[in-house]
Amino acid sequence: MAKPAAALHLDRLDTPIGTALLVTNADGALCALDWTDYEDRLNTSLRRYLYSAPLIDAPAPNSIRQALTRYFNGDLDQLDTIPCHIPGTPFQSNVWTALRKIPVGTTLSYGTLAAQLGAPTAMRAVGHANGSNPLSVVVPCHRLIGANGSLTGYGGGIERKRWLLRHEGWRWRDGLTAVIARSGATKQSSLRLLLLDCFAALAMTSWIKPPASPPPRYSPADGSAPA
Repeated sequence: MAKPAAALHLDRLDTPIGTALLVTNADGALCALDWTDYEDRLNTSLRRYLYSAPLIDAPAPNSIRQALTRYFNGDLDQLDTIPCHIPGTPFQSNVWTALRKIPVGTTLSYGTLAAQLGAPTAMRAVGHANGSNPLSVVVPCHRLIGANGSLTGYGGGIERKRWLLRHEGWRWRDGLTAVIARSGATKQSSLRLLLLDCFAALAMTSWIKPPASPPPRYSPADGSAPA
């Protein structure tokens, strides 16, 4: 008779962008992080990757809660201290591992990440693995953007992605400059640089400007977005 799967622990943590659902295993590793407004999706992910393990309400390790709280308070390197356990296919695991190596405050395009993994034509597969990531924030799928510098979609909602990138200090102008550089375009194009500077100036007056203090709280219930 097969041994019953060890129970997983479900905890909740208030953050500036909503209440996070934390799922940890008996070894104290974080297996999933999602949001209360996506709890059904979390349950689907757990069934897909962790099969029949029962889920019980129990506190996450204090070290994980503290690391996440410190991250949201501005200590951005705290995410690297959180132990994770995310079963997936070998390709998914490669993508998720690569996501954790994207430095804070920077972004990559799907195509660039695919090339780094040695599969330059696998952009769609990278996108699918990114979208299947059950561990939001800690496995920072929010740091993948479109080849044209657009934010594209995000499982937790595009406003959360904006908030996280802004919190991490990502500058729209820097991101777009990197995209241009990767495309092989020359920086000698005065028109392009002029347009880039104009858009950057507009962006720096909006949510994209890195904050001196933590960005305002995001409330998905009323649809408000960071100012």
